[in-house]
Parts: sequence; structure tokens; C-alpha cells
Amino acid sequence: MKFLKNTLKVIVVLIAVSIAVLYITDTDYLLKAVRTIYMNGHSTAYLEDYKKFDNQPIEASSHPQPWPNHTNYNTVKETEKLTELNNSSGTIAYVIIKNDSIWFEDYYDGFNEDSKTNSFSMAKSYVSGLMQKAIQDGYIKSLNQPVCDFLPAFCEGKAAQMTVGDLSSMSSGTNWDEAYYSPLSITTRAYFDDDLAKVINGLKMEKAPGKSYKYASGDTQMLAMVIEKASGKKLYNYFEESFWKPLGSENETLWQVDSEGHDLVKAYCCIASNAKDFARYGKLFKDHGKWNGKQILDSTFVAKSVKPRFEDGEMYGYGWWLATHNDKSIFYMRGHLGQLVIVIPEDDLIIVRLGHTIAKAEGDDHSPDFYVYIEEAYAMMEK
Repeated sequence: MKFLKNTLKVIVVLIAVSIAVLYITDTDYLLKAVRTIYMNGHSTAYLEDYKKFDNQPIEASSHPQPWPNHTNYNTVKETEKLTELNNSSGTIAYVIIKNDSIWFEDYYDGFNEDSKTNSFSMAKSYVSGLMQKAIQDGYIKSLNQPVCDFLPAFCEGKAAQMTVGDLSSMSSGTNWDEAYYSPLSITTRAYFDDDLAKVINGLKMEKAPGKSYKYASGDTQMLAMVIEKASGKKLYNYFEESFWKPLGSENETLWQVDSEGHDLVKAYCCIASNAKDFARYGKLFKDHGKWNGKQILDSTFVAKSVKPRFEDGEMYGYGWWLATHNDKSIFYMRGHLGQLVIVIPEDDLIIVRLGHTIAKAEGDDHSPDFYVYIEEAYAMMEK
């Protein structure tokens, strides 16, 4: 019994020392990581992790606009190849929208059409649009306005050259390291730290901004801080009034914040919603920024968004991923673990896939699964 008591004392002391070390080394965010992710059996963020974090609610539209069903609604079953992929990758929603009507929809693994799941980096497309909305509303002068005008931490040296447009096109030049599975990466810190602004303001310049593409979630987070500073509005409120309600969203959504105290949205990720409400933003860009006859976003900006800015970044525009497949131009929202809103304007087609995993891109900018989701949608429509 005495041995057991001594052992327990040692364990308690070791735990106390370990926690103290985390605070001393400013890595105490790992405590939240352990509590919210690792102790729940995950090695990275997951679809329903928003339930473990602080969130701000975003109201559904007071005039919701349900998607109409296509005349051929759910008359065709999934292809065998699509079913195999959906099963193996943990798809939870697969929706085909043709000519602005639901052509096919199915949900899996206990999820349904109203189930909330994490958008992850699909949120970046929304933030880029909010940047343009802030320009239209007169809060920001143009894509060329210096970030320094809003964030004093970026007013010296190369940082002073950084523009708002550089943030939207992933060309800030900062030393952000996009590493999802390393517990000590800045990406992980940003996900769990309760003071996200402090993390962003501590970024250093690696190279001159506006010269080349480098995917960095920190760029979008910095952009959100610029928009809030410029507009004087919380980003989740600006999002609600600019897009969520005007696009007729049927469901309330949630946007994660770093903490109740600091109340800064995780702008590079973490909007909890469903497939058909996510799809609305794809339709807005498919229709050149217009919704029900009203021009919500400038059509010139929409066109600019879905074209590459840099030769070394042909896969990315301003907040949107870009691809060409079977001679068709495609732009899409993309999030960790395979959250996708795929837009193919030529065929008036939107494909939404949400799920637990996706195959890693190898020698390509896009996952091989991305192409399968597209190809099998066409195979189904040709039946």
C-alpha cells in the first residue's frame, strides 16, 4: 500500500511538472489539444470537433430558400465505384446540383441533410468574399491597400509591402508552416490557442510578399483581422449579414472562435454547417456574384477569384482552388479531410462532398478522389 501511495505521488508530481513546463514554454495550448482531439481518439481535427470549442451562432435566413428538386431527383443510384469510395473514405454527404436543382443527394454514417460538420478550410473562400464585400462597402480601399493600415505588427521591412490582396491569394511571404499533424506547428497552435491574434501578430517575414504562392492558413486569419479592423464588425456578424442570410440559408450555423474572452473567429476554418447550405456560396460564384437578380459581389472580382494569380500557383486564385478536368474549368472550395464544394460552370453543375477522409494528392495539386467524385457524378447523369 505504501508503494502504491508513493507511486501515485510521483505520478501527480510528474503531471504537475509537465503542465508547468507547458505554461513556461508557452505551449499550454497542447492541453486543449489533448482534451478536445487526442483524448477523443483522433490525431487531427475531425468533423464534429466544433462541439468541443467555443462558437458564435450565425442565424438562418428569415426568408429561407430551399433548393428545388430536379425533375430527375434521386432517380439514379450511385455508381458502384462511387459507393466503394464513399464507404472507404467515410463520406457523410454527397450532393449533385444540376441547373440549380437537387439532382441527387444522399447522407451516410448517421448524418442527414441538416447535420452540422466542420467546413475546415472551405471557410477561406467565404473570407475572401468578405474582403471584397468590405471593399464594396468602402471599409477597404482596394486589394492593393497595405495590411499595415490595419495591423501595426506588419509595418516594418518587407511586411510593410504586404497588401490585402496578397493575403487572399496566399502570398503574404510570412514564415507560416502549414503542418496539420505536428503538435508543435503553428497551424496546431492556431487551432487550439485561446489568443489567436497573438499567434498571428508574432509571424515573421520569410520573403517579399506578393511575389509567389504559398498556401498558408495564417494569411486568411490575418485577412479576417484586417476585415474586422476595417469594418468595425465581428467577422461572424459581417458574414451573417453579407452572405448567410442573403443567400437564403435554411439552417443556423456556428463559427468557432479562439475563446470567449478574445472572441476572434478561426477564419481559416471551422464553420459548422451542412452540404446544401455550403453549396449556396458555390452558386453565387457560378452566377458571377449575383443572387436572385441582385449583385451581391462584384462580377469582376468573382472572375478574378477563379483565375490563378501566379505562374507557380495555377491551382489557386483568390480564396478558391482551381482545376481543369476533361477540358472543363473547375473552381472549388476545399477543406481538410475532403470537404468539397465543386463548381463546373460550363455544365451548370455543383457537386458537394463532405466526409471523414480523402486520399492524399500525389504528384498533383488535387486528390485523386476529387476526380472520382466528379467523374462518377457525370456517369450517374448519363444513365
